[in-house]
Amino acid sequence: MPDSSPSERSILHPLDDFYRVAGRPLPPHQSVTPSDLPEPARTLLVHNRDMTSTLEQFHQGRIHLRVLSFQNDGIQVRRQVVLRLDQSEIPVEFGATWVNLDRFAEPWRSQIVASQRPLGGILNASGQRYVSRPSAFFRIIADDFLQQALGLTHAVALFGRQNTLRTPEGLEIAGIVEILPPGDVSTPRR
Repeated sequence: MPDSSPSERSILHPLDDFYRVAGRPLPPHQSVTPSDLPEPARTLLVHNRDMTSTLEQFHQGRIHLRVLSFQNDGIQVRRQVVLRLDQSEIPVEFGATWVNLDRFAEPWRSQIVASQRPLGGILNASGQRYVSRPSAFFRIIADDFLQQALGLTHAVALFGRQNTLRTPEGLEIAGIVEILPPGDVSTPRR
């Protein structure tokens, strides 16, 4: 849960919570430095912007969500999603997220609960100021779940980041694990 300090969290938090609840072991993973990330993963992950606009700019296309799991307790929304390009349906990111609903006014709160738009798109459309702070980068071997989510046919190494979005005052808005498909899938679609 987001009440633990960043130093106490797994580099795969909140993905680790989803796996625990599902009774699945976490896939093999390890922490990496930004310089260890291959391109295009380095360009797509090592920055302080939201991933939605970063991926839309990189792929030169709009993105929508496919929701894999969703929980809403009225305080937080927790979801696992795949971000896909509108025109081709190509997956460009897997995400595991918790979002503090009290950080949003209406109609943005309802849009988060509806889970039809990526969080970054909602944040940018709302005009809400936020700070994006990646705290870890990692390499993970795609298990059956990640393979299915990203449309992969076998276990491959994937790269991702753990990110926290905060208000300018430091209050947590969301915690996210963002995992990219393999480099050949991540190549810009022009």
